[in-house]
Amino acid sequence: MPRILLVNSNTTASITERIATAARAGAAPGTEVLAVTAPFGLPLIVTPADWLLAGPPTLAALAEHGAGCDAAVIACFGDPGLEAAKQLFPFPVLGISEAAFHLACLLGRRFGIVSFTAALRPMFQDCLERHGLAARCVGFRMGPPFAGDPGRVAEERRGLLLDLVWQSVKEDGAEVVILAGAPLAGLAATLQAELPVPLVDGVVAGVRLAAALVGLTPERRKPESPLSGYPASLSALYGGG
Repeated sequence: MPRILLVNSNTTASITERIATAARAGAAPGTEVLAVTAPFGLPLIVTPADWLLAGPPTLAALAEHGAGCDAAVIACFGDPGLEAAKQLFPFPVLGISEAAFHLACLLGRRFGIVSFTAALRPMFQDCLERHGLAARCVGFRMGPPFAGDPGRVAEERRGLLLDLVWQSVKEDGAEVVILAGAPLAGLAATLQAELPVPLVDGVVAGVRLAAALVGLTPERRKPESPLSGYPASLSALYGGG
């Protein structure tokens, strides 16, 4: 029975509850899901600067709660800290954008990305380019600025998000649509019956793919340089910690 750690890189507990519910509903039978919130940071990651700041708390949460887990998922679209996590931890680590992009490519030739605010677009574009999948994306459909409760945005903007998905399909030619962002976890399952193309939930994709990768990550050597000023659990991942 695989045990998957989900790390919400935001500090908003209601988002952690949302991703935990979506992950447990979408995971394969027998999968155990442990969802945790970043120990410090920002309530909602929106800008590229936010994304950069979210890396250290994400890594700290992985280090603190990773013992006994078979794989981990960074449940924040944009995957802060992902490259470092892949090198530091002895189990597979995926990000929900990484998982969503690759699953979408398996389900169709071209995919669209829909999210609740256009402020996220620069971060998403950068993430697509890092994964080498920008050419598979037909474009973005995103809502106006958002300043409400991140844990409620999926319900508050349900109608808008449904319209944006239809625009992605009809106007952009998307064969698959990704609902991007941890605050939208679980929404794909409620909208799917109203749409003619597959919807991808990054949290569900991450949990499913992480479970499939259990046992496939080779052991890595600890970096030899000491790490200072970080939590002890994170410093211990370095040879000098």
